[in-house]
Amino acid sequence: MKLALVGMPGGGKSTVGKQLARQIGVPFVDSDHEIEARIGGSIKQFFERHGEDAFRDLETEVIAELVTRPGDCVLATGGGAVLRDRNRDLLHSNATVLYLRSTPEDLFRRLKHDTTRPLLQVKDPLARLRELHHQRDPLYRRCAHYVLESARPSVHALVNMALMQLELAGLLDPTRVAATVGAEPV
Repeated sequence: MKLALVGMPGGGKSTVGKQLARQIGVPFVDSDHEIEARIGGSIKQFFERHGEDAFRDLETEVIAELVTRPGDCVLATGGGAVLRDRNRDLLHSNATVLYLRSTPEDLFRRLKHDTTRPLLQVKDPLARLRELHHQRDPLYRRCAHYVLESARPSVHALVNMALMQLELAGLLDPTRVAATVGAEPV
């Protein structure tokens, strides 16, 4: 099983992805970390030196490699990965895509002190998040097989929502990894 998580910056893709991968017993891969390993530095620095187009070209190469790599995994993508048709096509046709959807206001609360995200280093980050959400939400939806509202739930609840969705879709054997929402501790 190959799962890919898409969504806005700060939407929980990496955090949820790590836990989800652990629950289903597959490797976790973060496309941004793969990119940083390839360039030998930070995305922020690459972005500043080479611009967004060069970054997006590299991102497409990395996503193509990751989704066509043999074996199962949970892949967390960068927030802007869906901006390119090619990336949406690669993700949708080679993985089960979960869109972790949050409101711009919830994202702002999580990200207001984060200085590592290049697209949010602006005078009014909330306005920028609203603009990005307006632009990207339809693209995330187009790419996704499933949408999970991630504004308020805990990481544990989001992982369980994902597991339940995968179980209901017949993509995950419930006897292998059952969702535990509402379950009594053993």
